[in-house]
Amino acid sequence: MSTEDALSSPGFDPGRPYRCSPSVSLRPEPFGALVYHFGTRKLSFLKTPELFAVVSGLERQPDVHAALASAGVPDSLRPAYLRALAGLAEAGTIEPRLGVSDGSMPSER
Repeated sequence: MSTEDALSSPGFDPGRPYRCSPSVSLRPEPFGALVYHFGTRKLSFLKTPELFAVVSGLERQPDVHAALASAGVPDSLRPAYLRALAGLAEAGTIEPRLGVSDGSMPSER
């Protein structure tokens, strides 16, 4: 998947910073990870340890592309990972980090 293809996924932009949603708990497993969303009460799976590394490392990277590189995802597999991440964004497992590179300010608490 090219950046252009990923951009055609509603709301997902791999050039932006993301994080794992605070409503989600990740539990590492040998196959990848269990994902539990407290808001929807859905249990899902990250099917590879590398995808777990990408998702858990998103908050420490400037964008999705950097997270893929940091997790060691080969270029040949990046289209599949971008599709998976777009699906995770649509499901609310990951979400954009606001106030980082989009020019907006984080909300006050």
